[in-house]
Amino acid sequence: MSQQGDRSTGHQDDWWGQLYDDSTGDTGPAPAPDSLDDRFASAAGTVGQDAARGSGPQEKDAPGPSARPEARAPWEHPSTLPPGPVTFPSTPKPPADPPKPPADPLKPPADPPRTPADPPKPPADTPQPASGVTAPKPSRPDAPSDAPPPPPLPRTPPPVDYIGSGPPTYDPEPNALPPADPDHLADLVPDTALDGARFGSCTLRAVSARGDSARFRGEPRRDCLLTARFGTGDQALVLVAVATGRRGTPGAHRAAAEACHWIGRAVGRSHLRLGEDIRSARRGELKSGLQRLTDRSLGKLRAGAAAQGADPDEYTADLRCLLLPADPVCRIRVFFGVGAGGLFRLRDGEWQDIEPCAADTAGEPVVGFGSLPSAPEGDRLTMDLGITTPPSPYEPALEPPRSPFLFRASVAQPGDTLLLCSGGLADPLRDEPELAEHLTARWSTGEAPGLTAFLADTLVRVKGYADDRTAVAVWEA
Repeated sequence: MSQQGDRSTGHQDDWWGQLYDDSTGDTGPAPAPDSLDDRFASAAGTVGQDAARGSGPQEKDAPGPSARPEARAPWEHPSTLPPGPVTFPSTPKPPADPPKPPADPLKPPADPPRTPADPPKPPADTPQPASGVTAPKPSRPDAPSDAPPPPPLPRTPPPVDYIGSGPPTYDPEPNALPPADPDHLADLVPDTALDGARFGSCTLRAVSARGDSARFRGEPRRDCLLTARFGTGDQALVLVAVATGRRGTPGAHRAAAEACHWIGRAVGRSHLRLGEDIRSARRGELKSGLQRLTDRSLGKLRAGAAAQGADPDEYTADLRCLLLPADPVCRIRVFFGVGAGGLFRLRDGEWQDIEPCAADTAGEPVVGFGSLPSAPEGDRLTMDLGITTPPSPYEPALEPPRSPFLFRASVAQPGDTLLLCSGGLADPLRDEPELAEHLTARWSTGEAPGLTAFLADTLVRVKGYADDRTAVAVWEA
């Protein structure tokens, strides 16, 4: 600054112009108490190299711990006064996440406190696991060794393709499709039918497949399978029907399907009464009622055969059924039907053939009224000369003997496996002990197999047995 009236000194008076120049705006009243330290800091910041190019509001908004050392003059000592104005805090605020100082390469990093259970820390050159991956602790694998091992489960043998000394003659896979009628496409039957369910205290598995012979010759499957549930809740009744048409009969697969449909309709309309009889263990009512339903269903099948111009004795089917109540408390299983097949039970690792026998006639035939009693050695008044007596025109012709009605009601036990099957599986199961042993090992684990495993088990082939196979198995919990 020069005396009044002296000439301007040029660049020596620049600081005065910068301080009192008209272009410099007034900062207004300070938002904090005005002190000598505040004014000195403001003047030092104004003439500073970095802060001189900024405006007043930018100086107020500049945070960070580096603002105080840059605005302080070299000769100014750090202030020990309590914090002053907000614009120039005496103690800088640390950042939210202060950067960590670089580690000294000569000094090893300090290890965090470890517990005795922690594993030893790996050396520095050991690669660490990637982020998000938890390294396994060495103590984890040792934990199971302290606990007692679980009891060993029964060993389940792997599935096999055939049983016996050699493979069967036919290929295991389907070869030819059956011929189709464009006007009767509903008569087409798939090669394999598979079904399953779980209800009450039992698990159901059912399968029906063409035999090797029918697959090779392109014939339709003569076995038919029907699984149906009537009702809801614990009052429901499950029906499983298996029918087999006569061999070599045209339309045998249609006869089997009609037999299943007729018995299914009859049982479905009477399922409430049948369910009450099963839960009440009314064996007599069940047997007589189911026999009437079976005779009525097969009678409709014979009547339909006559309407189609077929032989009623040929257009028929073997029919075998199971009734399973959905009530978990009731463990009564009812079997009924007519014709060939098999009914088996796997209990305690052994197969039991529980096929019911036909009812034998009690006593001798009743002698008609007015006839003479026969002598113990026979009738001596006549002599058999071996002459054939012609049939009387007044007596009806004798009908071929029909299959007797079969019925069995049994109480299942936990762990039992009930098997209902057609003749295609019943015959090799009775004749080939190796097949029975294989199924015993596969089904004695206590749990029902899945649908795929059950299909593989029931289709184990045996040389000499190439008929259709239909099997229904019930596992008791």
